[in-house]
Amino acid sequence: MTENNSNPFKNEDIMTEEKTEQEEAAVEETVDTESETNEEDSKDNKLQEEYDKLNQQYIRLAADFDNFRKRQVQEREALIKYGTESALTNLLEVLDNFERGQKALENIDDVEKVKESFSLIHKQVYDTLAKMGLEEIKAVGEEFDPNFHNAVMRTPSTEHPENTVIAELQKGYKVGDKVIRPTMVNVATQE
Repeated sequence: MTENNSNPFKNEDIMTEEKTEQEEAAVEETVDTESETNEEDSKDNKLQEEYDKLNQQYIRLAADFDNFRKRQVQEREALIKYGTESALTNLLEVLDNFERGQKALENIDDVEKVKESFSLIHKQVYDTLAKMGLEEIKAVGEEFDPNFHNAVMRTPSTEHPENTVIAELQKGYKVGDKVIRPTMVNVATQE
């Protein structure tokens, strides 16, 4: 007991040292926890910033696409509304010639002049349509092609190879690669 009594503060010092070590450990643990929390917050902030940036890009892209779609609709409506304007303007010249020809026919008794006027107007109509891209589909002498020809008759023939168009019953037309109306044809078959 005397040893214990000889230094009464010794236990207290040990306890103080233990408390100090515990406090330091707690402080270190708190610092580590705060450091981890700060790192997590930093990561969260970076992720939030990246999310916000991507979200803004998405919103802009969606708005741009919506504007593009609206422009396309307007352009399509304008094309439908005014697309025939050029064709009609070209055909007005033909209509004017028909009206002039009609007035001129009132005083003409010569059939040949009527035929000539009719031929001129027919040529003008054809030329105008050709300028707009209309092409006649060649048929007579060609091999039958169901993409361009509509066979309404088949005639046995020794003069022509089988599946050859021997007569055109109604002209067919196309614009570019698109068939507007197939040619009605008579096709040769073997006897």
